[in-house]
Amino acid sequence: MPNVELYDYQIDAIKRMKNGCILDGGVGSGKSRTSLAYVYAKELNGKLKINGHGEWTKPKSPKDIYIITTAMKRDTREWDDELIPFGLSSDQKTSVSNIKVIIDSWNNIKKYEKIFGAVFIFDEDKVVGTGTWAKTFLKITRKNRWILLSASPGDTWTDYIYVFIANGFYRNKTEFNSKHIIYKPYLKYPCIDHYIRINELEKHRKDILVHMYPPKKNRKEYHNIICNYNKTNYKIIWKERWDIYDNKPIDEMGKLCYLLRRVSNEDPDRIEKFKELLLDHPRTIVFYNFSPELKILRDVATKLGYEIGERNGEIHTSVPTGKKWVYLVQYNSGAEGWNCITTDCMIFYSLNYSYKTMIQALGRIDRLNTKFTVLHYYFLKSKSPIDIAIERALSQKKRFNEKVFLTQKGDMDY
Repeated sequence: MPNVELYDYQIDAIKRMKNGCILDGGVGSGKSRTSLAYVYAKELNGKLKINGHGEWTKPKSPKDIYIITTAMKRDTREWDDELIPFGLSSDQKTSVSNIKVIIDSWNNIKKYEKIFGAVFIFDEDKVVGTGTWAKTFLKITRKNRWILLSASPGDTWTDYIYVFIANGFYRNKTEFNSKHIIYKPYLKYPCIDHYIRINELEKHRKDILVHMYPPKKNRKEYHNIICNYNKTNYKIIWKERWDIYDNKPIDEMGKLCYLLRRVSNEDPDRIEKFKELLLDHPRTIVFYNFSPELKILRDVATKLGYEIGERNGEIHTSVPTGKKWVYLVQYNSGAEGWNCITTDCMIFYSLNYSYKTMIQALGRIDRLNTKFTVLHYYFLKSKSPIDIAIERALSQKKRFNEKVFLTQKGDMDY
């Protein structure tokens, strides 16, 4: 008989969940299992055996389940493991009551816009903006039951527009804008000045947001490691628009920002401080952005005699298991979809542009079942203008914008 292990805070969240809600839980809080328990008990009308107590029964109102998640979570089959305690399976033949469970990525969401009468679990909030995902999300929510899972549900009121519309609070985006947004005057493009009727917005958010945060069993310590950078080379790249590595002019905005960062990230002082951190922490996860950084990280780890594991666009090895190892992870390939409870240390060799990506990365070692009471996070950064601007954007829970940075002359002071 299936048995589901749930913490008290998860059981409490299930009691407060309803159709159209956002389950707001930190990375590693167990949102996947909690959402499935909610669906099984409240949407499928089945009984659960929880923590060895109660009686498990088949659903009285079986419905197909669609889980829309990230491509990585789909490919690593993370959700498949969560289905087992409920008697559910992505193999319909072995799934309780022959319930069909489809697990797919947000990239394929349009395939399901004509589904009717099912239950959708939207894993990670990808309905910000006005793109295809958001529009398809609305089509699906009109014809199905649904919930949304998020570790960071919204930083601004516009992040909630499509969830509010899906819940029937507004007919469309135009109505939301006319009721709540005041734009700055005399600009050629729309730019929000401020919001109005905030009480109404807060009421709507309170109605759909279900907070679920576990009691803290560990403490996080954040360490900022300030590194030098070559100001001369930085100025050459910025003022002369000259690629000092390939000895040619720079003609692309993205390339300019990349080279400005490269000056900082390849500085000997940063490399030396990274080496010192490895010597202090024999088992370490390291996040990086660019391929030249990976070469540096490999070289340092190899010279120190560390076992090396990697997760990037080309290599997906497991976390090493020896006494002295380093796991090198590229943000785009490894900020989510895997966990590690065998280390208490993470080094960010360079910062990512995205606040949400950084939060996801932090959570790789911040798990409920970790044995460590203190987790250490080291952030290597310089006082270069671009590093300062990236850090400022992240501190405001925003994504760093290259175009905005390059047009703000004041940020170019050295």
